[in-house]
Amino acid sequence: MTTTALPHEELATALRGDLVTPADPGYDEARAVYNAMIDKRPAAIAYCRDTADVVACVRYGRAHGLDLAVRGGGHNAGGLGVADDALVIDLSGLRSTTVDPVNHTVRADAGCTWGDVDHATVAFGMATPSGIVGSTGVAGLTLGGGIGYLARRFGLTIDNLLGADVVLADGSFVHASESSHSDLFWALRGGGGNFGVVTSFTFRCHEIGECGVVIGGPVLYDLGDTPDVLRWYRELLPSLPEELNGWFGLLTIPPAPPFPEELWGRKACGIVWCYTGAHDKADEVLAPVRTFGSPLLVGLQEMPYTALQGAFDALYPAGLQWYWRADVFHEISDAAIDIHVKYGSRLPSMHSSMHLYPIDGAASRVAPDATAFPHRSGGWSGVIVGVDPSPSRAEDISRWTRDYWEELHPTSAGGAYVNFMMEEGQDRVRASYGANYDRLAAVKRRYDPDNVFHVNQNIRPA
Repeated sequence: MTTTALPHEELATALRGDLVTPADPGYDEARAVYNAMIDKRPAAIAYCRDTADVVACVRYGRAHGLDLAVRGGGHNAGGLGVADDALVIDLSGLRSTTVDPVNHTVRADAGCTWGDVDHATVAFGMATPSGIVGSTGVAGLTLGGGIGYLARRFGLTIDNLLGADVVLADGSFVHASESSHSDLFWALRGGGGNFGVVTSFTFRCHEIGECGVVIGGPVLYDLGDTPDVLRWYRELLPSLPEELNGWFGLLTIPPAPPFPEELWGRKACGIVWCYTGAHDKADEVLAPVRTFGSPLLVGLQEMPYTALQGAFDALYPAGLQWYWRADVFHEISDAAIDIHVKYGSRLPSMHSSMHLYPIDGAASRVAPDATAFPHRSGGWSGVIVGVDPSPSRAEDISRWTRDYWEELHPTSAGGAYVNFMMEEGQDRVRASYGANYDRLAAVKRRYDPDNVFHVNQNIRPA
């Protein structure tokens, strides 16, 4: 009697974790990512339990000619954690964190979310810079740069990265830091998933607020106030103490507490503020942002940093339809403000929005070539997102996003923050890395000459 081997049985036997294939009942759930607009059918999904599983996947994928897609938190805008006919290396089982409160560091496995890391560090009154959504994966956000609430005071996530454990394209394992594989360490800080599978990160942490309690929240204005608010914001922000950061958004006020019922569903503009300094100075520092204009809501209050970081998690659960477009802006020009007003009035759904995140203070004092992330000359990282729960609205939200971006793009610096990009072609990738692209291509040639890791914002080997 002859027996037929199951697909990828060799890999399934080699793994401590589970392997899911199209024949398995959990396949559709396993292939799903945060953005439900992404509908890819990989050959298999490997749920890795340790670094040895990652090594086995890389070696198996290469031996059998499979594309490799690497999935951490699954939040990637373009859904690049999955691909048709690929082997997905899923890191969600690598979830441990280790805090060293004496040396102010945290080590986080690559399957962690920022909610995991913040939970671990804020207990000690500390945090490391990340983004603004707790369910975002540590790996993807870090490798693209990491812009969020702490950027003005402590820099980007990559500016606080001390080391990374990496499985390379040949299946070997290295630790990258300033003193070991320093060229790889440079490239990992902004160069995305092009150079290997990072299995753990070690970050520098900083004391924030009063034992991890910060003062933050939104200040919201009528949509008609957008021109005045944006002109005030662009002038005010660089003059603020770096303990205070705020990102600007065009939004629809969610129809749920803690927002007052009379504001539910109203289109608005607003700034979400985060103050991480001493509380006895808060009244003085926050006075300008509390008193400007005629706000609909001043939602500033004391809260654990974890609460601010997780404030949007319930509003944006996994499984919504997302369409993204992004650019970096050296300034918020009057011409750009006119475009924001035009498209803010046309927000196509309650979840759709436009955000401007400052690249200022400590983040802008790093030299453009000190890390792979080149956008260090000040300004803002902007993103336009069309979002809706229903697949039937996918074309509407995509059209609004594209039209908005095409009008706004001429006012930009030309490139984008790669974590906010869909699959937009090689020219956009090159523009987004600017003068750092050729050096990145040289590092790629050394560590991944065959472009094994190409399901990403791809940097081709020189």
